[in-house]
Amino acid sequence: MEQHPHPIKLPNNPNYHVRWNEALKGFEINLENGKLLYIENFLQKKNTTKNQILNYFLKNDSHEWQTSNWKEMSTQEFSQIKFKNIAWKHEKIKLYGKELYVPRYSAWYGDEGKSYTYSCLTINPNRWNEGLLQLKKKIEEVVNTNFNSVLLNWYRDGEDYMGWHSDDEKELGLNPIIASVNFGASRRFLLRRKDDEKIKVEIPLKHNTLLVMKGELQHFWKHAVPKEAKVKEHRVNLTFRVIKN
Repeated sequence: MEQHPHPIKLPNNPNYHVRWNEALKGFEINLENGKLLYIENFLQKKNTTKNQILNYFLKNDSHEWQTSNWKEMSTQEFSQIKFKNIAWKHEKIKLYGKELYVPRYSAWYGDEGKSYTYSCLTINPNRWNEGLLQLKKKIEEVVNTNFNSVLLNWYRDGEDYMGWHSDDEKELGLNPIIASVNFGASRRFLLRRKDDEKIKVEIPLKHNTLLVMKGELQHFWKHAVPKEAKVKEHRVNLTFRVIKN
């Protein structure tokens, strides 16, 4: 039998295991109270180099996305930039009673009326564009789910991050299926149990990798993308969701 080595770090526990799915060309990951699907080299087309894909998401009319100092740019200056394909914003959230800018840029797209609320921030969807619809269709063919929204996050370098959280907002319903596709820099994706934070899983999210979270995972686990100071490349992550409202 052909062996398929994987880069996934699991607890030393028989209830946690990885199985190759030949039909999907990916790994099925079984956890206690949760399941994941991990597919490398998700898009098979020729135009899937890092720069080609990142250029689609980051192209604008005034700044070279590869060389501009995005970290030093003021929010006011950033808001004046006209991006060709994605309506990026630098959002503020409430944390412990304070308003703070999130350590990344973001954008929300979806069907009409599919607003989303997290960290006391409610965002209304931009209209789908052709590129996002094509990507959505490709993911839906694999996941067998009809998504109606997507959250995009742009990590400017390894200092941008996502803290520990669960995607368990009421709009997502019970046992939500969330499909995360990643372009650009490779980043660590960590999971830890809510009832025992010592139990952790680590998955490297490389360029052109699809990760699907499903089952009870959001109710029993938190996940994060930690800081990595050595990472200097951009990363764009898209998480496709089903909003129930």
